[in-house]
Amino acid sequence: QLRDKYGDVFTVYLGSRPVVMLCGTEAIREALVDQAEAFSGRGKIAVVDQVFQGYGVAFANGERWKVLRRFSLATMKDFGMGKRSVEDRIQEEAQCLVEELRKSQGALQDPTIIFHSTTANVICSIILGKRFDYRDPEFVKLLDMFYQSFALISSFSSQVFEFFSDILKYFPGTHRQVYRNLQEVKDFIGLSVEKHRETLDPSTPRDFIDAYLIRMDKEKSNPESEFHQQNLLNTMLALFFGGTETTSTTLRYGFLLLLKYPHITEKVHKEIDQVIGLHRPPALNDRAKMPYTDAVIHEIQRFGDLLPIGLPHVVNKDTQFRGYIIPKGTEIFPILNSALFDPRYFDTPDTFNPDHFLDATGALKKNESFIPFSTGELDLHSLPQIPECRCLPLLEGRFLFIE
Repeated sequence: QLRDKYGDVFTVYLGSRPVVMLCGTEAIREALVDQAEAFSGRGKIAVVDQVFQGYGVAFANGERWKVLRRFSLATMKDFGMGKRSVEDRIQEEAQCLVEELRKSQGALQDPTIIFHSTTANVICSIILGKRFDYRDPEFVKLLDMFYQSFALISSFSSQVFEFFSDILKYFPGTHRQVYRNLQEVKDFIGLSVEKHRETLDPSTPRDFIDAYLIRMDKEKSNPESEFHQQNLLNTMLALFFGGTETTSTTLRYGFLLLLKYPHITEKVHKEIDQVIGLHRPPALNDRAKMPYTDAVIHEIQRFGDLLPIGLPHVVNKDTQFRGYIIPKGTEIFPILNSALFDPRYFDTPDTFNPDHFLDATGALKKNESFIPFSTGELDLHSLPQIPECRCLPLLEGRFLFIE
């Protein structure tokens, strides 16, 4: 309604803070892609700001963010660490997920915890160098801390805290419980870092922690280095924070949609049978041969609308944008929902329809309005995450989901 009245760019006040809202594919891309440098500042999320304090790849700004992002992407991409690739780890964990579902013997169950365990275990394997049994008490406690924290961050009281954090931070509230929970996760990560430090062999790094510790040692004589303990702990926390909940929720919502639309499920299952079969796990290079399954995964992310409002950006200088002057330091919120349901880009935006991502020949097509996790330099998917596509083909190949 505000967009209808004021257009694609308008200001609202969150408490006493003026913030600029960007609506529509064009406005969001003009700001975050075409003028990426000006809009590249990371805004604060008050309820977790006390935990991160501007450190770590997700909540850093300026040169610190560039250095940590470059290192994180290079480390994950190369993954010459050890003998196992990220793909191997995902395949292993997806197989564990299949076995866990088999144990249910068809009984009704809520898959939330299982999907959380699967996605968290892939992250653990990459950055901690180990996976956990789904019933490991230490692992269960870690997941519970995250699950509680996400629930609290999404609560009404946390939303109010975002508006009036300068005052409310001095009083009891959900923000203090979030701080305690995430601090406990950081303590767990810290213990793992110490164990890695004691057994580190610089010639054979095993995982993300080893790679970071090696880089940290190389730069120990540089007092300006960003490779220090605080950035390590907060970067690892951010990888858990950004990778676990988004992926597990996408999987959960995806299977709900597959149950609701059995004719789509049957097409996915048929394509999996044709390309992968039942005797091997899916591989990343299968994706190009499976346009319909890929389109379904894209549509799950679009229709699921996991982040209706993207994470806040900040303009790092006075910026001219669409006839307005946006003062330096102003927070910017991209309304991703307005792009994902834009009727100019999606024929039936309110309908779950994989054809939104297929051309006339049945091949996968790119859609400029597909920005489920934002776009530009601060796009959440620019951080290492678990490809949702890997678990879905494996599970669909083993089980045909029916109501």
